[in-house]
Amino acid sequence: MMGIELLLASTNEHKHAEFCRLFPGARVLLPRDLGVSFDFEESAETFFDNARGKALALFRKTGRPVIADDSGLCVPALGGLPGIRSNRYGAGPDGVSLETGKRNAFLLERLAGVTDRSAFFVCCIVLVNDEERFVAAQETVHGVITEEPRGRNGFGYDPLFLLPRLGRTLAELADTQKDQVSHRGRAARRLGAILSVDS
Repeated sequence: MMGIELLLASTNEHKHAEFCRLFPGARVLLPRDLGVSFDFEESAETFFDNARGKALALFRKTGRPVIADDSGLCVPALGGLPGIRSNRYGAGPDGVSLETGKRNAFLLERLAGVTDRSAFFVCCIVLVNDEERFVAAQETVHGVITEEPRGRNGFGYDPLFLLPRLGRTLAELADTQKDQVSHRGRAARRLGAILSVDS
């Protein structure tokens, strides 16, 4: 993917920084860099459908190759929640999402007294080159939910997600360490491998 330009279907600065690290040979742009307003409602029932829908929507507005992802935290003890609704978990009837700290606190409240705190992150990344041409990769990383937030790096549920093998949460890892073990890092490497073989 050296020397190519990718349009990221997101307005999230944290995600943009992460994709720039994960695809160092590419120039990763945000919609606003092209003067494009972009907002997509993730209403599908799978990570893949959300990621592909997002990428296609922005491709149709710009005609450029678009990369998009959908990711989320799945907790078996909660029936797989928050899952595909990770960003909207705990939202009230008005549909307004909680800010990160409150959303994390809401998750910890749901797990109060629960013994099985196993969890896994899922990330699906889709690169759309045309209406009927796309490449997708989906990966996971497994861990457990802590009793309280730990670490200041990362974003979202990272301070709650402990990697037992390392004894640290994702938010306690340096960016380069996180990229090696995270669901998004794994999916990005898988996608990059597919593209290098295809080329």
